[in-house]
Amino acid sequence: MSTTFWLPSTASQRASPSETPVTCTSIGAMGSGTGGPDTGSSDTGCSEAGGTGSICVGVSTAGVWASIDTGDSWRLINRGMHAEYMPPELREEPIVQDVHRLAHCIAHPEIVWCQHHNGVFRSEDAGATWRELAAIRPAKCGFAVAAHPRDPDTAWFVPAIKDERRVPVDGKVVVARTRDGGRSFEVLKEGLPQHHAYDLVWRHALAVDASGERLAFGSTSGGLWISEDGGDSWTMPDARLPPIAAVRFAEA
Repeated sequence: MSTTFWLPSTASQRASPSETPVTCTSIGAMGSGTGGPDTGSSDTGCSEAGGTGSICVGVSTAGVWASIDTGDSWRLINRGMHAEYMPPELREEPIVQDVHRLAHCIAHPEIVWCQHHNGVFRSEDAGATWRELAAIRPAKCGFAVAAHPRDPDTAWFVPAIKDERRVPVDGKVVVARTRDGGRSFEVLKEGLPQHHAYDLVWRHALAVDASGERLAFGSTSGGLWISEDGGDSWTMPDARLPPIAAVRFAEA
């Protein structure tokens, strides 16, 4: 059993599952394995990442695909990523890249962020080429990423240990935020569990609203955290919930 949460876009409003999500430019399946419900495949996309009619889709594991004709035809892109799990001669092949999640800046659609299986990447040309953001901490693996809707240099990630154990590093739930295009990251933890916490955040379980200030994420252990200040601090409801597969903000 898993849960999808719809949150109001302002603190004084309530939303129901029938309302339209603010993050309507996100497309794709939930994911597979521990990255989301077991659907057998996973993909996440950004519509209009390269302009009107353009779609950018990341597949785990099959790289990033792009269409400029609203999906009638596709081509494999994503030069610049690397896959540590492949033999050295195949690590930079686009088709083998394990793309966990893509997110683009709505105001600057050419800016796309990627949470990869073994790293965090940023593209400034709608996904054609990528640069690794080695400053991410405390880990470079994770499943979720959210892009600020207006600021092309700001994005949020929820790092986790990869492969051996899909849990937060040192049993501490944190959010990694960059506000300079990935050159540096802040580790945000105020209000988040810092002892014996094993909450994994699935691909679609981190969201930011249209203001860029309100965020929310849910976990496999039923935790739900909300921030009203861009991630500087977080609050949590009193009760644990069923595993949360997706979180979205709803329009008024």
